[in-house]
Order: sequence, then structure tokens, then C-alpha cells
Amino acid sequence: MVTSSPPPIVLGVTGASGLLYAVRAIKFLLQAGYPIQLVASKAVHQVWQAECGLAMPVLPDKQALFWREQAQVWDGSLTCHRPTDVAAAIASGSFRTLGMVIIPCSMSTVAKLAAGLSSDLLERVADVHLKENRPLVVVPRETPFSLIHLQNLTQLAMAGARIVPAIPAWYHRPTTIEDLVDFVVARALDQLGLDCVPLKRWQGPVS
Repeated sequence: MVTSSPPPIVLGVTGASGLLYAVRAIKFLLQAGYPIQLVASKAVHQVWQAECGLAMPVLPDKQALFWREQAQVWDGSLTCHRPTDVAAAIASGSFRTLGMVIIPCSMSTVAKLAAGLSSDLLERVADVHLKENRPLVVVPRETPFSLIHLQNLTQLAMAGARIVPAIPAWYHRPTTIEDLVDFVVARALDQLGLDCVPLKRWQGPVS
């Protein structure tokens, strides 16, 4: 557990399928004592409704409670922001963070970031992390990738982002959907140097 309050981690959540990735990331980060600054794109509301039949609140305080309910974690610091609030503290390069993870990340968001566009708070904060040379981890959830997708991801990687596709593994012998999701979450957080997901890591072949 973290004994002193570190700088927060920014979680960006976009309208890609697979919101469970974001939920599990919130769960493990809060349990480990890492403060979270969260911004969800407008499309996330539609994905929650389509995939789970749930209505995500718009007001930041109520939205934070919503995410806590999904993650079943009530401790720790979780601050949500409206995607239109481009004047939020996290939009400034002077606001210190441990890094940003966009999970899951739509290919529309990837394209905008690769082109240097900042049409909302999520994109602005990601752009700030690139220009400040801070860790930016992108977890694309799409298949198959078109050539345009691959070129945009390459452009982001060249700019310093870490690309962690939502591709699970099986060597840790998963038995639930959560096991598969947690592998991807762990590998994404690894890029920030965080080890807070109870993952059975590869130790070599069993003799």
C-alpha cells in the first residue's frame, strides 16, 4: 500500500467497447491508494447503456459514485471531470501526475491524438502528457486494425506514448473474464511502474 499520497493518475475512458477494463483499473488503483483523476468521453454514456443497460450520471460527483459502485471500492480519492471542462486543473502542464492511461481507447481518440487535436478535456490532457514527456499509455480496443489505425498508433508511439492493446494472455491460467481483463490492466499499469494488480506473472515453464 502507498503510505503517502502520490501525484494522481489520470484515467481517460473513451467510447470503445470494454468498459470493464476501466472499472478494474479503478478498483486496483484505489485499493492501492493511488488518487485518480477521471475523464470519460461523451460516448461512454452510450456504451454503458448499450453494453450493460446502465445510465452513467453526467454530474461529476454522481459519476464518481457510479464508478465506485461498479468497482465496489469506497476508499481512496476519485475525482471525475466533465469532458467539456477544458479549464480543469488536469488540463494544465503545471498539474503534476504520475501519468495517464486511456483505457479503453477508441480509434477515433487515437486518430485525434495522433493529429494533435484537442477537442475535449480527455484529448487535451493526453496532449499535455505528450508535450510534458510524461507517461501516456493507450489501450486500444479494436480489431482488426486498418492501415490508418496502425499508422495512427505508430505516430503516437513515435511521440512517446506506450501502446498496450487489449490482448489477454493465458499462461496465468485465467478462469474468469475478470482474469483476462486484469492481465491487460496489469500490463497497462506496468508502463507507469505500478504493480498493484494481483497477477500471476510468468516465471518460466513448469518443470
